[in-house]
Amino acid sequence: MRKLIVLLVLMGLSLSFSWSNSALAKATPTPTATPTPIVSPSPEPARPDITEKSVETLGPLEKLLKEQVVGRAWPFNPVKYAIRSSVASGVPANTIVLLLLLPIVAFVIAFTRNVVGIRGFGIFLPAALSVVFVATGPVVGIGLFLVIVIVSTAMRLILRKLKVKLQYLPRMAFILWAVVLGVLGVLFLTPVLKFTDLANVSIFAVLFLVLLAEDFTRVQLGKSVKTALNLTFETLILSLISFLFLTFQPLQRFVLLNPEISLLVVAGFDLLLGKYTGLRVMEFYRFRKLIKS
Repeated sequence: MRKLIVLLVLMGLSLSFSWSNSALAKATPTPTATPTPIVSPSPEPARPDITEKSVETLGPLEKLLKEQVVGRAWPFNPVKYAIRSSVASGVPANTIVLLLLLPIVAFVIAFTRNVVGIRGFGIFLPAALSVVFVATGPVVGIGLFLVIVIVSTAMRLILRKLKVKLQYLPRMAFILWAVVLGVLGVLFLTPVLKFTDLANVSIFAVLFLVLLAEDFTRVQLGKSVKTALNLTFETLILSLISFLFLTFQPLQRFVLLNPEISLLVVAGFDLLLGKYTGLRVMEFYRFRKLIKS
């Protein structure tokens, strides 16, 4: 619960930060000049980012709400009316869509754990990492995530090699210090790499990725490096799968226009999944010889 609150606060800060920057850019006066007509092909529209409060994302979502014909509020449409009231009072529609998609993402992660057998770092970390991928893009997000994993692993091995004995919290603080230096080094290479997506990454997404180093290092301290790397790889797979669900536009439209159905169906599937006690798919492969015999 505490981690979920932190995630929501970071999302809200990121939205307000991007909104204030866009408002400041609109308020800055620009000198008028006679434009020179240049014939150029129109650029392709960028993929909408549901984590940012912008015209590109808010326009289509609000248009969907206005075009939908809603009946009486009770007993079938209370959430629809609540959504419209919130959007009318200034709550971003993309934030509501993201919150409605999170239960679906959590179910997908739980399904892959209980039925398929992919573990990862629980439910919260893959879901939060998928939101970071939506905000930064999968390439930048995976790159920064790998930098954090490599730096934290290397620092842990160095401390063990030098036989430096530290208590848990000072050790975590030192590893976090090293992770921050690693992320700063990557950001400092932006002018050399000329990678615009890395230059425009949100500070809150970077900070959240840095905080993931604590969970990764905690697993390393309690288990082996191999186990931690396996869990990290599985977490990355779960995050990419969740990223696909978060950016699937037909699913975004469905949860926005049918929130009651979405929430009830996901709750029902969660209850059904909790009753599953059979073998996982990966266990069928692992014990295939025993099953055949």
